[in-house]
Amino acid sequence: MSTTTIAPLRRGSNSLNEYHTNAVAFDGIVGSTGTSQMEEIVTQTDEGYANPNGDGGRSKVSFMTWRMCSAVHVVRVHWIPCLLAVGVLFFTGVEEYMLQMIPPSSEPFDIGFVATRSLYRLLASSPDLNTVLAALNTVFVGMQTTYIVWTWLMEGRPRATISACFMFTCRGILGYSTQLPLPQDFLGSGVDFPVGNVSFFLFYSGHVAGSTIASLDMRRMKRLRLALLFDILNVLQSIRLLGTRGQYTIDLAVGVGAGVLFDSLAGKYEEMMSKRHNVGNGFSLISTR
Repeated sequence: MSTTTIAPLRRGSNSLNEYHTNAVAFDGIVGSTGTSQMEEIVTQTDEGYANPNGDGGRSKVSFMTWRMCSAVHVVRVHWIPCLLAVGVLFFTGVEEYMLQMIPPSSEPFDIGFVATRSLYRLLASSPDLNTVLAALNTVFVGMQTTYIVWTWLMEGRPRATISACFMFTCRGILGYSTQLPLPQDFLGSGVDFPVGNVSFFLFYSGHVAGSTIASLDMRRMKRLRLALLFDILNVLQSIRLLGTRGQYTIDLAVGVGAGVLFDSLAGKYEEMMSKRHNVGNGFSLISTR
């Protein structure tokens, strides 16, 4: 395959001609490799990005370079950010200006509570079933805790343990800083975690965050079936927590985000400490030297 050299763009009266020459040359290269039609060429100079208008200077206003084909490309390829942008406009225009907040004397409104009304009525009328589900949920909490500690003690991988420490410490700080009222119709159980119907922080859900941390570690280790099992159990425990009014929907949603966030922070901590001590990928909380 022949090689074509694209000359750099220079300032001067011939800048526009050189821009088109480069575009044609690059299009020939792309076409020879079987790649689809070239959509856009950006030529970088020592001053920044060249202005295709021919002045050779730096284009300081980004939207002045936009074209209709660029907009179509964005919508077709980057449809997720486009949907998010529509969501921003909707919630800003509708909820911020039109939604009436509930009065201070009322119970908090939670859409998850509305969706699980039938489950709540079932558990309220069947205390034994509520106790069984609470016990199973406590077993699941024990499973995720065992896995997180196991990865450190038995496999020598402390990332999940560090992540859990970060997560529960931050949860304690936030839970103490803003203490949300426990729903008046909460269906407690003596075998639920924390065991004994003791007080606990609502924001955010440690149940969900811990499960997310364990699942993320399983995926890193290619334990995909176990990760899928934990994800399913995490969904089921979320439904039960809503059904018993033990957590608000926002607690569960932020719990997922907290698990992802603190897993990422733990990874950055491992990377930082590995570089500082020049241990490569063999990071460990306990020195074996």
